[in-house]
Amino acid sequence: MQIKTGDTVVVIAGKDRFTKDKKGNIVPTTGKVLKVYPKTNRVLVEGVNIVTKHQKPTQANQNGGIVKVEAPIDASNVMLLDPKVNKPTRVGIKIDENGKKIRVSKKSGYEFN
Repeated sequence: MQIKTGDTVVVIAGKDRFTKDKKGNIVPTTGKVLKVYPKTNRVLVEGVNIVTKHQKPTQANQNGGIVKVEAPIDASNVMLLDPKVNKPTRVGIKIDENGKKIRVSKKSGYEFN
């Protein structure tokens, strides 16, 4: 899996693929990766795949009720955002002189941390 926690990704498939900006234009949905689940190949993206959950009252949440939470989506439905050209990109692996693996954008050659 080429996606890490903290990356900015673009949703390329699913119900949350497009959103409206402040002017009302339809734009691709972007978000920050909050958590990665490599065993199930899923990622939790900020503001994407919002589901309603019925929560019982607990000591932490006295009221309970219906809450909205983000649910994980499949990693194949998101693509890493290249900050150099501000477009989604495929990612390759480059090995530097110390033998360390570095993620590299296939569009612009940008090296992700």
